[in-house]
Amino acid sequence: MENQLPPDSAEPVFESAPRIPPSPLSIPAPIPPAPDPVTYRDRGTELVIFGVGQIILGLLAALMVPFVILGAFMSRLAPGGALPPRQYVSGVATYAFVAAVLVMLGIGSVQMKRWARALTVVTSWYWLIAGSFGVVMLTAVLPVTMRRAMTQAQQTTSAPPVDMTTGVMAVIITLVIVVFTFFLILVPIAFLIFYRRSDVEMTCRYRDPVERWTDRAPLPVLGASVAFFAGSIYNLMLGLTTPMFPLFSHYLTGIPATGCLVVLAALDLYLATALFRLQPIAWWIAIFATPVRMLAIATSYSKAGLIQAYSKLGWSDAQMQMLNSSPIFQSRIVLWWGVLFMLAFLGYLLWLQRYFKTPAASVTADALNAKPL
Repeated sequence: MENQLPPDSAEPVFESAPRIPPSPLSIPAPIPPAPDPVTYRDRGTELVIFGVGQIILGLLAALMVPFVILGAFMSRLAPGGALPPRQYVSGVATYAFVAAVLVMLGIGSVQMKRWARALTVVTSWYWLIAGSFGVVMLTAVLPVTMRRAMTQAQQTTSAPPVDMTTGVMAVIITLVIVVFTFFLILVPIAFLIFYRRSDVEMTCRYRDPVERWTDRAPLPVLGASVAFFAGSIYNLMLGLTTPMFPLFSHYLTGIPATGCLVVLAALDLYLATALFRLQPIAWWIAIFATPVRMLAIATSYSKAGLIQAYSKLGWSDAQMQMLNSSPIFQSRIVLWWGVLFMLAFLGYLLWLQRYFKTPAASVTADALNAKPL
């Protein structure tokens, strides 16, 4: 007979409880590795050097103001007489504006401000494009202009003819073209190469950690906004100094022209502000308004009404004759230069359409600045 333990004396059997997986909150999450710090070369010294260079260029532009004033007094001795004073006011205002912009950007670069770098990149692009067109036009027109000016000077004055050989004239023309090439092409290229460097951008972000107004829009859109803002100032200045407005095959002068230029300045100011805010309606207005302006200027310049328009502004008959005999006017190179420049700007506006596909509220400036100018 098998020995059996009584029920009370049976060894207790402990059943293993089901293992409850630990709560994920009880296990510390693995700490991700710290990202590598962004390394860049500090460009503070170079920013100061380039900023001082901009200030020097601004002072050189300011030095042109007294030369324009001196030219106004010297023009009284010219055979055709002096130009209307408003023409010289326009030149003085242009040089003063350029000087103020360069000095402002130079001071901002010395202080390593974000806005100074962004605006320098934008203005250097326009500086390079307009300067390239200008140097090409100067190379094509300057030799012919010098020959005709010397011929007219010898015919209208009793002074003995100036003995200038073709070689001497070629040297003078070459020096002039070299100087203009340096200031209008090489200098903006140097600015673009330097200020577009990632090290320069990171240096400005580190030295100027506060978000600036130029950070609120991508650089390409900021460039279009700056262009329309400059156009607004230019149209307003023309309305006050040279009231002449091209209107499809003829020119308005006087008060009607001033009114049209003021309206155009207001339109440009609106486009500058609305494009900066990434409003799609502003992009559409700019796309339609630019070819209309181009057509109005082209059809007006192609007609002979420009001479009559200048005569209404107070130019003398001798000055009209000099203008009409100018190779620049006869070849209409200014017309073609303006048309090509506006076509390039229209293509630029069409390229900007990518920034106006989504509402401005859903677009972040950091994402849009991924592809700077």
